[in-house]
Amino acid sequence: MTDHSQLFPGKQFISTVLDALDTKTAMSGGLARVYLMRAAMAGALIGVMYLAYFAVLAAFAGVGNGDLVGIGRIVGALVFGFALVFIYYSKSELLTSNMMIVSIGAYYRRIKPLRALRVLVLCYGGNVIGGLVVALLVLGSTLGDGAVGDQMAAAVAHKMDYLSAGIGGWSDLFVRAIFCNFMINLAMILVYNGMIKDDFTKSLAMIMSVFVFAFVGFEHSVANTVLFTIVGLQNGLDVGLALGNIVIVLLGNFVGGGLLIGFYYAYANDELRHLRKRRASVED
Repeated sequence: MTDHSQLFPGKQFISTVLDALDTKTAMSGGLARVYLMRAAMAGALIGVMYLAYFAVLAAFAGVGNGDLVGIGRIVGALVFGFALVFIYYSKSELLTSNMMIVSIGAYYRRIKPLRALRVLVLCYGGNVIGGLVVALLVLGSTLGDGAVGDQMAAAVAHKMDYLSAGIGGWSDLFVRAIFCNFMINLAMILVYNGMIKDDFTKSLAMIMSVFVFAFVGFEHSVANTVLFTIVGLQNGLDVGLALGNIVIVLLGNFVGGGLLIGFYYAYANDELRHLRKRRASVED
């Protein structure tokens, strides 16, 4: 007899995700205000940790003749990696991981398209609110001044350049967004699959996934939104280019997390589909 636990090793992952989806669906309905608050906390955590990332970059860039910039990027990416750990253990709601969750729910018909869209829109709205709060606090302080502000402004200019470069730049941005959420949700697979029992290893998986996207230069829709908000309130920015960046990155993030992780693993672990096909082949 075939051992289905070997054929479908991701069954617990799918079960855990669907349970999480039921909670998110319920909260986005009758407890929408609380859901927004949890999403706002995720946006705020992204903002604070992104600020720490740029502070690290500024600190290393100011040493000597800037010879330690590469090391600063490594350290900064590791620091930023803790953002996902804080979001996970504070039970906050982040758009990019929810893209995977609603996609799996849609595959198994546990959520309708409009309800899935509501979950994602409310989550992103909350993330934006949290980022806006951080941006306003930074505006009322000196946290974004000097070398830190220069690093953030340079990052924004770089992200805008993708839009100015035409189709090639848009494609580059889109691919970077795909890889970003692929990495984020790959970590969530390791966290949700039940094979990792201790919190240290779970945290390490999340830190390394974010490290890869931050160091390599992948694109995260919520992080970009928060960064644009912080820099925009301080120095102003081209709103059209910023919105164009966000739209492309949102689409890429959905492909990376929703399709390449969500639908992919939902299909690969669909035991009922396998049994139906097997039964049909036997009957034939």
